[in-house]
Amino acid sequence: MDGGLEVIVVDNASKDDSVEVVRQEFPTVILLAETKNHGYAVGNNLGIARATGDYILTLNSDTVLEPDVLQKTIEKLESMPKVGCISVKLIGNDGETQRSVRGFPSVSGIFGDITGLGKLVPAFDSYRLTRFNYEKSQDAPQPMGTFLLFRRSVLEQIPGPFDEQFPIFFNEVDLLKNMEANGWRCWYESGISIRHYGGESTKQVKKNMIWESHRSLIRYFSKNLRGLARISLPFLSLAIWIGAFVRARGFHEGFRP
Repeated sequence: MDGGLEVIVVDNASKDDSVEVVRQEFPTVILLAETKNHGYAVGNNLGIARATGDYILTLNSDTVLEPDVLQKTIEKLESMPKVGCISVKLIGNDGETQRSVRGFPSVSGIFGDITGLGKLVPAFDSYRLTRFNYEKSQDAPQPMGTFLLFRRSVLEQIPGPFDEQFPIFFNEVDLLKNMEANGWRCWYESGISIRHYGGESTKQVKKNMIWESHRSLIRYFSKNLRGLARISLPFLSLAIWIGAFVRARGFHEGFRP
């Protein structure tokens, strides 16, 4: 604890010397050194359960924050009482703004993404959001989970709060969908930025992560599709499986804890 800031590191059984480095160089950090890789959702839930603050930041390990970023983000969130979560601009190692905001998955949005029609027709761009203006602060359906600052009171309304049936991907999408269902908005703040090196962990195991991403998208649809749209689930799932096979150039079982 430092000036009211509580730092919790959840180490999902990393194979390098990360745990010892944290213990030796950052003795005030709360370290949860797990003996197995539980996945991103479980890791976040472990950290959230240990946290005591009014605001909870989920932060990926491949990021760099300037000293005033967290305070600025908290002040912004405090100024918007109907916003339950806030994200910021992500700057890549090349200095370019990364595309980090998407809409919630839908049948038309995924169709537009798979076919490329979303780039041409706005009605089919509801998932990829290729027209999102990253220089404008605005409501954002589901930003990447790289940096998400939540009100603790909002997370307490959601079981989990990360659904552990989504071990690596789409867990923050599902969480933000639940948050929206509870009447809370998510906000993208263009005036605050962090450095993001982008997928340095998952790119080391690219093939199984491709399959896990597609598998989790099917899980998301299985959980959230309602009404007549649910009729399309078998066909949608088949298209997603084919996409995984093509992108990964073969089959992989995906993530296994």
